[in-house]
Amino acid sequence: MRIAVVGATGMVGQVMLRVLAERQFPVSELLPVASERSVGKEIEFNGSTYKVISLEDAVAARPDIALFSAGGGTSLEWAPKFAEAGTTVIDNSSAWRMDSTKKLVVPEINATDLTANDKIIANPNCSTIQMVMALAPLHKKYGAKRVVVSTYQSITGTGVKAVRQLENEYAGVKDEMAYPYPIHRNALPHCDVFEENGYTKEEMKLVRETQKIVDKHIAVTATAVRIPVVGGHSEAVNIQFENDFKLNEVRGLLNDTPGITVQDNPDTNTYPMPAFAEGKNEVFVGRIRRDESQPNTLNMWIVADNLRKGAATNAVQIAEYLMEHKLV
Repeated sequence: MRIAVVGATGMVGQVMLRVLAERQFPVSELLPVASERSVGKEIEFNGSTYKVISLEDAVAARPDIALFSAGGGTSLEWAPKFAEAGTTVIDNSSAWRMDSTKKLVVPEINATDLTANDKIIANPNCSTIQMVMALAPLHKKYGAKRVVVSTYQSITGTGVKAVRQLENEYAGVKDEMAYPYPIHRNALPHCDVFEENGYTKEEMKLVRETQKIVDKHIAVTATAVRIPVVGGHSEAVNIQFENDFKLNEVRGLLNDTPGITVQDNPDTNTYPMPAFAEGKNEVFVGRIRRDESQPNTLNMWIVADNLRKGAATNAVQIAEYLMEHKLV
């Protein structure tokens, strides 16, 4: 497969390259793509060196698949150009997620919806992916009515500038800031920009994307918080179901779901944490317990590396599905 990675020099793009190598994706030709200022730079992949090329040159090369992680503006402008050239685009930005003509895909949940005609495929938001991974099998069994989620999100979700801000604050250095306030020894209830309804864009992504992927009738409300952590996003999730459940059955159902690892033993202090999730592709679920304040309601704690399953790994898994089913 001839693969372009658009945004290859960025944080997610670099992880995409690592995941492609780790999963031994059959790359016959790699086209690393980035902005004009990065053209000509060299990157390493699978023991070889490649020069970064421009978007124009990448479109002209007509790769089989283009993995996009270069921001919404770039995706809106360039994804259709790749698609017109016959390339299948898997886009990690928010540009196409809520477009009714585009599929929003988590392979373990809805990859079977994909066809050869889907030339632009949207990768969901990182915080959405890890939540729906656990929600989807439980919804299928018990019928989810309402979800209340609070997120505790890694600074890597913001990008390199945020990582530098935290490192500078650790070192007592004043420099450019990614956030309106310090992040070291702090928690900011402010992920992305605020919308007119008082929720942030990140919070509304959780609402809209969950409904598009799992079920439009599930009521979802979210609070997204940025914390000084690097390894991954954590979520406290409360789900009210139509039908009652048994906790052991819930644990078994989650354990049997590909891509999920249950870590849930209070006796041994076993529960998911970003420190353990970093660098891993699974979604980790623990603190599974009843909400004793109302019937048919479950509490869970969900953690995943937001650069992996929350972005790069999910995109590569989509590419694997397309290749396996000869859709590209």
